[in-house]
Order: sequence, then C-alpha cells, then structure tokens
Amino acid sequence: MNANPESQRALLDIADLDLRIARAAKAAKNPSQGARISELAAQRQEQLRELTALAGVRDDAQAELTRVESDVALAEQRRDRDAERLTTVTNPKDAVALEQEIASLGQRLSALEDVQLERMGAVEEAEAAVAAQQALIDATSAEGGELTRQAKADMAAAEAEGEQLARDRAAVAAGIPADLLADYDRRAERTVPAAALLRARTCEGCRMVLSGTDLTAIRREPEDAVVSCPECGAILVRTDESGL
Repeated sequence: MNANPESQRALLDIADLDLRIARAAKAAKNPSQGARISELAAQRQEQLRELTALAGVRDDAQAELTRVESDVALAEQRRDRDAERLTTVTNPKDAVALEQEIASLGQRLSALEDVQLERMGAVEEAEAAVAAQQALIDATSAEGGELTRQAKADMAAAEAEGEQLARDRAAVAAGIPADLLADYDRRAERTVPAAALLRARTCEGCRMVLSGTDLTAIRREPEDAVVSCPECGAILVRTDESGL
C-alpha cells in the first residue's frame, strides 16, 4: 500500500488520540478511587458487625442493671412497709422481728446498691464503646461518601473527555485516505499503537531497534510506501529523524 507521507504522519495523531480515548474509557469505568471505596465498604461491614456485638453487650448490661434496680425498688418498698408497721406494732416480739427484718433488708439494700453501681458503670462503659464504634462507622461512611462523589465526578469528566477525543479523532480521520485508515484500524485490533514513529532506527511503538537488514529494506521502499515494524506490526512513519 502507498500513501503520501503527510497522511502517514497524521496516523500518529490518530494513534495518540486512540491511546487517550482508551485511557479516558478506562477512567470512566474504573475511577482511581475505586480500590479505596471497596476497601472502605469492607471495613464498614466489619465495623457494623463489631457494633452489633457491642450493642449486644450494652443491652445485656442494661438488662442486668434493670433487674438490679427492680430488686432495689422491691427491697426499699419492703423496708419502708416494715418501718411503717413498726410505728404501730404493740407486741414487743413482733417489734423485734420487724427490727431484725429491717436490718436484714438494710444489708441487702447496701449489697444491691453496690451491685447497682457496678452495673451502672458497666452500662456507661458499654455505651461509650458503642458510641466510639459508631463514630468510626460515621468516619468510614463520610470518607466513602466523599470518595464516591469524587469518583462520580471523575468518571463524568473522563466520559466527557472521551467524547471530545472521539470528535477530534473523527476530524483528523476525515483527512486520511479511507484505505490507509482501514489498514490502520485492522492493525489496531492486534497491536497498540498501530502506527509509530521510526526515530533513530527505533520503533517508538515497541521500542525495538531495527536491524541493519530491516533498515536497508525500509530504505529501499519509496517515500509513500506504507512500511511495518518487523516486531510489532505497527505502521512505521518515517521522518528525517528515522536514521535511514
């Protein structure tokens, strides 16, 4: 195939645009924040499981405190009732019995109140642990939300960039002969880039330094001949810098 050197050089612009279009398409589907967002999602799930466990501990502590408070209330009611009865009893034996029961209830109340204080401390500690875990979840959610917003914005920008690059490519492609562009497109299905500059005897597509035999063969081709890299198969665009 033959094509004028100017059209061949235009393929370099097409190749550059194709590379940028591919990068934009990748960015539109796979934002840079994606890995961290996935990491935060897994982290949040683990934090939620821990929160559930901590909430269970808090609920158990609260239930135990409620039970102790009920025991305290019952003991207080019984003590107050006995104290009221003591003011009206006339039988010395009954009075002694009531006094003993009141003393016993006082001891039980003292013990129950100690337990109550312990249970209150346990509830406070459990509530603090739940609050701290919730704060971690909130921080994780906030970071994830911010990164998600950034990712959506970046994806939208990449998509818009890809659309603009596609328009730029179409404008450049309009000036390239159809058969040359078709040849380039066929090569692009196998190798990227499908057109590369031959600079200082090196294919800038695959970075291969051409052998003397290959260079001699290319040197013999007319200026408008479409030549290929023997390594990657890209169209080699020759210029004064090619080293021929």
